Amino acid sequence: MPDTVAVMQERTTPELKIHPLTPARMADLAKLFGQGGDPKWCWCAFNRVRGMTWANSTPESNRQVLADAVRTTAREHRAPGLVAYRGSEAVGWVSLGPREDYDRIQHSVVLAPIDDKPVWSIVCFVVARAARGQGVARALLDAAIDYARGHGATLVEAYPVETDGERVPAAQAFKGTLGMFERAGFDVVERRRANSASAPRPIVRRSIRRRGQRRA
Repeated sequence: MPDTVAVMQERTTPELKIHPLTPARMADLAKLFGQGGDPKWCWCAFNRVRGMTWANSTPESNRQVLADAVRTTAREHRAPGLVAYRGSEAVGWVSLGPREDYDRIQHSVVLAPIDDKPVWSIVCFVVARAARGQGVARALLDAAIDYARGHGATLVEAYPVETDGERVPAAQAFKGTLGMFERAGFDVVERRRANSASAPRPIVRRSIRRRGQRRA
């Protein structure tokens, strides 16, 4: 049986195939997340549930949050994210959707809306340890842009980490790096601080045209 989300949204890159997340692919994603680190606990639920912490949630409850998101978004003929495969193994993940999907971001002071334009958010990347440094995250970003466009989005937004050219721990890089987004055509539209002692948080955006739409 084909994916419940349009199969035409698959994107193929050298040695990679990228598919929307469906219930049948949850087991593959579990193997990727099970490699350890924050994904094993978070299950990409952190931004979906305002007030979720390490103390009031479990890996099981967080997995259920994502499973529920798969079912909810399927009713709108979309998915809560994309899974990258090398062969039969899931090696990457990106979470994306209309900003309204992410309750924590919706109520964040630092990441408060720039304006009232409808926007899709790209919030999280996971790449298998053995596949890091091989362009998986960038392939997922390109696929995410195409997927958002294919589902009617005209503006995409993200909240990357600014590395200043230095390596950062994987636990901090899950949002993607500013450099990667800039190379993909995103622009910094604002930098905000939680307080005077915190580092600025960049917010980046890119306008995307539907296929066949001409420049104004």
